[in-house]
Amino acid sequence: MSQPPVPPAGPPQPPVGSPLPPAPVAVTAPGVRRTWDLVLTIVLLVLLIVPALIASYMAVFLVFAFDACSSDTCNDGLGTAGFFVAMIAPWAVLVVAGVVAIVLLVRRRLAFWVPLVALVLMALAWCGGAAIVFGSANLR
Repeated sequence: MSQPPVPPAGPPQPPVGSPLPPAPVAVTAPGVRRTWDLVLTIVLLVLLIVPALIASYMAVFLVFAFDACSSDTCNDGLGTAGFFVAMIAPWAVLVVAGVVAIVLLVRRRLAFWVPLVALVLMALAWCGGAAIVFGSANLR
């Protein structure tokens, strides 16, 4: 008695000379919505308004660096530019952080770290503006 032919292992092969079928596409599962990340990111972004307000308020006092200056000892234009950097840069950092956080949240990626990095960048931006102001006040 003869046995029936054994089918080959694996998927069926196309006939010889025919084009290959398209390769299977890996389906990636969408990211999981992390509620704690969403809540924490929103809370931190809202709280980030407080350091931006403080930085802008402190920038006003940078103008006092020019009290002992005369027109020939200080660079008024550079000092004004430093004042505006210290005043506006924290708000620009806040806006950029908000946009980046929203994009990350929409893509379902972790975003709680964005406001934390923005806080550091706000402090660095304010210090940069203050350095410009103090550098322009060449007191003799």
